[in-house]
Amino acid sequence: MTQKVLFITSNIGVEHDELIDPLHFLQSKGIECIHAAIEARDVRTVKMDSESAASYPPDVDLDHVHYDDYDLLIIPGGTVNTDLLRHHPKALEIIQSFSNQAKPIAVICHAAWVLTNAERIQAKQLTSNQSIQLDLENAGAIWVDEAVHTCYADGWTLISSRSSEDIPAFNQAILKELESNSSI
Repeated sequence: MTQKVLFITSNIGVEHDELIDPLHFLQSKGIECIHAAIEARDVRTVKMDSESAASYPPDVDLDHVHYDDYDLLIIPGGTVNTDLLRHHPKALEIIQSFSNQAKPIAVICHAAWVLTNAERIQAKQLTSNQSIQLDLENAGAIWVDEAVHTCYADGWTLISSRSSEDIPAFNQAILKELESNSSI
C-alpha cells in the first residue's frame, strides 16, 4: 500500500525549497504527496523570506482535504506562511488530529511556530530556526540546535529541522519514519 504524505501551507510566503525539495524527494521514492493550502489558489513561494520565487497550485484547500487518509504531515517554513497557518483553525485542527492519532508530523525552519497555537509543543524536544527558539521554549518545548531532531515524547513523533540547509537530513528522517511504519 502506497503511503500518503500531506503538506499544508498558506498561500503566500512559503519557503520554496522547504516545500518543493521534500515533495519531490518523497515522490521520487514512490510516496503519494498532496499539497493543501488555505485557499484553492496559487501558492506564492519565497527564498530566504524575501525574494519572490515560483508559484504553485495546491492540490486541494484545507477545508476539503481528507486528512485522516494520510500517514505523515509536513509543514514547510517561511515566516509569513507559518504566521498565517498558526492562526488558521483548519490548520490547527489538522495538526491536532495527526498528533491525537499518533501520526508523525515534520516541521522545518519557522514551521514549529504553528505547533504552539495547536497546543502540541509542550514537553516536545525540537529544533527550528533560532529566531523562534524563545517562543518555542516559552510554550513548553525543549529546543536543541541540530540539523534534524526526532522526538517521540507524548505518544507521537515530531521531526524537526532548522533551515533549508538541513533539507537532506530532514528528508532522510522523514523517509526513515515512513519506512519504520510500513513497508514502502
